[in-house]
Amino acid sequence: MRFKVGEFVIVAKSKRSTHPSPQAKHIHPAQHGETYSYIIEKFWKVVQVFDNGTMEIETRRGKRHRVDMDTPLLRKAGFWDRLMYRHRFF
Repeated sequence: MRFKVGEFVIVAKSKRSTHPSPQAKHIHPAQHGETYSYIIEKFWKVVQVFDNGTMEIETRRGKRHRVDMDTPLLRKAGFWDRLMYRHRFF
């Protein structure tokens, strides 16, 4: 999948805590119920694309991460994603 600079992407991050946030999906309790594991979708922007199959993405607060373009946890934000979650992109 090819990404372009300026495109919005959605990254699925795995989290674990005692209180999942309201945006949490796929919530599973631990064996004894003290914690929960869940998925949070992060809404980021592509800043730079490299020839080696990686790219740099930026959070809303300006933090940058370098990720592999082929990771299954990463997807382009479609029209409905950008419309429904426009307040979460920037």
